[in-house]
Amino acid sequence: MKQAISEAPRGNILPGWAATPRGARARIRAGFNGNTSGMAPGFAQGNLVILPQSWAGDFIGYCRANPTPCPLIGMTEAGSSLVPMLGDDVDLRTDIPRYRVWRGGALVEERDDISAIWQDDFVGFVLGCSLSFEHALELAGLRVRHVDEGKVVPMYRTSIQTKPVGAFRGPMVVSMRPYTPAEAAIAYEVCRPLPGAHGAPVHMGDPALIGIANVDVPDEGEPTEIRAGEIPVFWGCGVTPQAAAVEARPPICITHAPGYMLVCDVRTEDLKLIR
Repeated sequence: MKQAISEAPRGNILPGWAATPRGARARIRAGFNGNTSGMAPGFAQGNLVILPQSWAGDFIGYCRANPTPCPLIGMTEAGSSLVPMLGDDVDLRTDIPRYRVWRGGALVEERDDISAIWQDDFVGFVLGCSLSFEHALELAGLRVRHVDEGKVVPMYRTSIQTKPVGAFRGPMVVSMRPYTPAEAAIAYEVCRPLPGAHGAPVHMGDPALIGIANVDVPDEGEPTEIRAGEIPVFWGCGVTPQAAAVEARPPICITHAPGYMLVCDVRTEDLKLIR
């Protein structure tokens, strides 16, 4: 177990260690256990899925069939925990602040280090994350409210069904940021050329149209205020594979806890999808 370090970015104020990917990962290995929103501005963050090798082929197919919620940007060799394409010292066993362990589709525990349960047949997958495009939104003059508030972005399961591959299937999960309609149009154009970070929003406006009953009660993350004149803007979210893992029920699956991401050395605009 790591020794907990709670110092975290608040709003747009970053501790020195959080300004670079290598600094963020070093602090996470040392025990930082908070969410990674706002860290290493301009650099990609990633969602995590780890599966036994016998399940890897169908999962790759699932990501290729659903690139908006599941943009595959990195993967390991079987048994290896290293992802050199995303950073020469990236280690999936230690470099995420909080992991979730699933067995047979059920969440059984959370850990801050998975070295003790690593298996020789594991294949690790890193999927693009919406936190990666938030710096681009800020450069375009758009505030990111959950970052300003020091919160985890709100996430919701929707009525949009992903394309099934093998045992993997289930609803698309989305993240939400509130903007005025004019700001939402800017956000669309900023994110559209970033497929490795989910690309353009999948929905703007009435949450009920995508099966969200109450936007004030997210399935993951924390509520974000939607102010007068604003609409909710929804992006595909890399928590989608967790919903798929519940449906597929592999004997073991390890993911990140939502909002607790892998901070990578690759800049967001340079991300390449694995096809």
